[in-house]
Amino acid sequence: MYIRKTSRKNKDGSRVTYLQLAHNVWDPEKGYARPEIIHNFGRTDELDFSALERLVRSICRFLDPEAVLRYESMLQGKGEVAIRNPRAYGGPWLLDQLWERLGIRDVLEGLTEDREFRTSMERLIFAMVANRALAPQSKRGVDGWVREDAYVEGLGQFSYQQWYRAMDFLLESAEEIGRGVYWSVSNFLNLEVDLLYFDTTSTYFEIEDEDEDFRRRGYSGDQRPDRPQAVVGLAVTRDGIPIRCWVWPGNTADMSVIEEVKRDLVGWKLGRVISVLDRGFASEANLRTLQRAGGHYIVGEKMSAGKPEVEAALSRSGRYQGIRDNLEIKEIVVGDGEARKRYVLVRNPRQAERDREVREDLIAHIEGELQNLRYLPEGQHTRAICALRSHSVYGRYLRQLKDGQLRLDRGKIKESERLDGKYLIRTSDDTLPAEDVALGYKQLVDIEDAFRTLKQTLEVRPVYHRLEDRIRAHIVLCWLALLLVRVVERATGESWRQTRKTLARMIMADIVTPHGTMTQRTEVTSEQKALFDALKMETPPRVIDIHTSEGS
Repeated sequence: MYIRKTSRKNKDGSRVTYLQLAHNVWDPEKGYARPEIIHNFGRTDELDFSALERLVRSICRFLDPEAVLRYESMLQGKGEVAIRNPRAYGGPWLLDQLWERLGIRDVLEGLTEDREFRTSMERLIFAMVANRALAPQSKRGVDGWVREDAYVEGLGQFSYQQWYRAMDFLLESAEEIGRGVYWSVSNFLNLEVDLLYFDTTSTYFEIEDEDEDFRRRGYSGDQRPDRPQAVVGLAVTRDGIPIRCWVWPGNTADMSVIEEVKRDLVGWKLGRVISVLDRGFASEANLRTLQRAGGHYIVGEKMSAGKPEVEAALSRSGRYQGIRDNLEIKEIVVGDGEARKRYVLVRNPRQAERDREVREDLIAHIEGELQNLRYLPEGQHTRAICALRSHSVYGRYLRQLKDGQLRLDRGKIKESERLDGKYLIRTSDDTLPAEDVALGYKQLVDIEDAFRTLKQTLEVRPVYHRLEDRIRAHIVLCWLALLLVRVVERATGESWRQTRKTLARMIMADIVTPHGTMTQRTEVTSEQKALFDALKMETPPRVIDIHTSEGS
């Protein structure tokens, strides 16, 4: 539908122009569209243009505010529409909705209701968490991000130093926040928390000097033994949701934290807690610690350690039972009475085939290296033998004869074949079905994914803070960001990297006209709509704010 102007020439040579409301109608006989007059406004020299303006304003009641401002400017000829201050909107808005839905906002606001802060600590903490999830930066970078690059609703006026005050508050209330967030998130998501996975990693500092109590050198999972570090622990549910984090000095040994973790989790009254740990925690002392408060464990066993019980479990005959995820299991009990130990031997046929192919390639390569030794001069020959014998992979399949020559160790090869595609799990819980034991341990990969997200996506390291309290607060912020990220990934089935990219396409900007300024977001794409639907969220409001000019 459009306004059409037509003209007619009079006998005296003058010309009369008419204004009409028309639309095009397809003429099937002629094969083209022709105009059809809906309403004739009459001669342009006799028109009441104020009446037309009233008509336009009446139509504008059914238009978007952006269109109203644009058309009013065109109507009165007062200049073009300008678009200013584009800011990220999709990511902060989605995380803010999730933050509120999970009850984290209520937890933080409840802890500050009796304290007088000039700026909302909850809003400042959320802004730092959102930045960590969307565009990880230093605290100085967060300040610029919020002021210029992103929109965080309700933040209001604040000073730079208040970021650090918010971090101090976060640490002061860490225990209450952790407990409150856990109960809120668990109730909302209906999490099964009787089965928990626990593991540790390390994060290093760009500051080279150590301190006496916290920033210490130790085993570095980041391959940075030249830097002081801190040790981070995570407890993750079977759904991959991180419900608690811990921070310890950088020289803390994994074995020394079990009792503290167990005590903290029992203190939350979670009921039956079954801790799922990797092989590094399988010492008898650690396993006894896990059972002190009535809890149970599922733990991986080192199959090549030579322990009599493990050898007995591996050599036990019996048929495998097929379960899901391409796994086969066999339950084995070794010993009697107090010495009784329950094992589940797991075999993955596909992994067994991959292990066989990898080993065959290694053996073929080793045979070629042994063949090449014959043609080396004496000095090079000796060095090459030492290099092969000490190689971390090749050396396990070699034996050295009394004359110094190397040969393939057929016994080691056969032993390796026996373990293809298998892993052995031990549990203290006799009531847990063998299938749950196997699948529970398999889900330990969730916590490894969580650590990768912390380090690669949320960029928890390197850390530039020097003070222990600030370091601890930084890691708590990263944990809260990881919690939001994991909930989104669980609901959408998409990686956070892809989700973050999709959300980044939704921005908001100020649309400035002579009649006022309107803050509005971009149109919602089909990918963004699918994302909000998966999270059962309404799409963000299109118009965020409107300010009209005086007198307009």
